[in-house]
Amino acid sequence: MNKLLKIEWLKVKNYTAFKLLSIFFCVGVVLINYAVYAINKNILANSTGGKLLASFNPYNFSNTWQSTSYTTGFLLVLPAMLLIILITNEYTFKTNRQNIIDGWSRNEFIMVKIIIAIIFAIISTLLVVLTATGFGLLSGSDFSLNQFSHVGFFFLKALTYNMFAVLIAVLIKKTGFAIGLYFIYLGTENFLSQMLDIASIKLKNYNGTDLGSMGDYLPMNAADGLLTFPDNPLKSLTRNILPTDYFWVVISLAIAYFILFVVWSRKKYLNADL
Repeated sequence: MNKLLKIEWLKVKNYTAFKLLSIFFCVGVVLINYAVYAINKNILANSTGGKLLASFNPYNFSNTWQSTSYTTGFLLVLPAMLLIILITNEYTFKTNRQNIIDGWSRNEFIMVKIIIAIIFAIISTLLVVLTATGFGLLSGSDFSLNQFSHVGFFFLKALTYNMFAVLIAVLIKKTGFAIGLYFIYLGTENFLSQMLDIASIKLKNYNGTDLGSMGDYLPMNAADGLLTFPDNPLKSLTRNILPTDYFWVVISLAIAYFILFVVWSRKKYLNADL
């Protein structure tokens, strides 16, 4: 497998899209977290409504792991898009077929793509750890691993986003269509999730039926539901009307969807025409 990974590296190391999207993601992680940090410090905390947040700092070491994981989660579409480009390029330039002719098995080819998706998730998670540590030090608070578990939840979310990208690429094969479908699906699912969340609130407040936030039970929103912004006074004001957070259901579904994406991608590639 190490040999196959080295071949994959040779394919992408000089690829412009790989370099640009990697840079955009790395820089974007720092910038998006700095924006949240600056808004909280310079705007919200000094506004009339923000007085409730005066004692709340999302980037001290009590919150930084959770805040950074949650905020960075919005950028996971970038490595996912890169995966789609890299995999669909294999179909466009027939390099997947050439690899099979050269002696790779179909299983080796799809497994190396899955491993790359995992590597992307690991690198993204390490970047979150470094960024969270940097902002934690910037806050001047004492070092703490409080809420560090959210880094693990971020890793699972990154795995889910990446494996869904692999699945879309294997199913569609065309770069433009695959990227378009990926974003159309995310947008559609987010809309459905909002509708389900509204239904969940109505069920709780009018019928007394608490099914949790049903929007988080959809495939990609299960991964999104793993990460939330740290508790603060503003969130506390709305807690009574919101459905119960059945976290064990959400994380179980997120793991199940990830496994589904892996199995489906592998089965599709093993049985499809090249």
